[in-house]
Amino acid sequence: MKTALIACGALAREVLALREKHGWQADVLGLPSLLHNEPERIPGAVQKRIRQAKEQYERVIVVYGDCGTGGLLDRLLEKEGVSRVAGPHCYEMYADGTFESLMAEAPGTYFLTDYLVQSFDHLVLEGLGIIQHPELRDDYFHNYTRVVYLAQREDPDLIARAKWAADSLGLPLEVRKTGYGKLETRLKELFEA
Repeated sequence: MKTALIACGALAREVLALREKHGWQADVLGLPSLLHNEPERIPGAVQKRIRQAKEQYERVIVVYGDCGTGGLLDRLLEKEGVSRVAGPHCYEMYADGTFESLMAEAPGTYFLTDYLVQSFDHLVLEGLGIIQHPELRDDYFHNYTRVVYLAQREDPDLIARAKWAADSLGLPLEVRKTGYGKLETRLKELFEA
């Protein structure tokens, strides 16, 4: 069955790795990760990609959390007859059942993933204007108490970059090696259904 996996750009690399690991016959169609800066635009972008994919694929699976759409993404997917991996966001998926306890332990936690570590300077420092206006760092992050890096891969270079990112925010770093967590199990269930 010809399958399209419509993936958030922040998950595309991981979805490609999972496709290879499990030997899935599927094409990964990414959407820009910057949509997270305006989550109200996610459903429309996903809908457009779904309709394009339905012209070429027998099955479409969406690899997105709700990502701040307030349920709008799920309502759209129900109308389109398309499933998505369950979960509110990738942090919950990668944390593999520990996200709530991490938040209860320290509500002021800023999370990083492999993708965010690699793109931190562009997405956070440039994207939030901190490079141009360093004083914004404290405005944005004064309520945060730590950075938790949910590491999908064991890579010393990524850990060093995560340390640099945490230092850039003036926060301590904690590294948790999570692998793909529930992203893998949930996507596997959908793919093999």
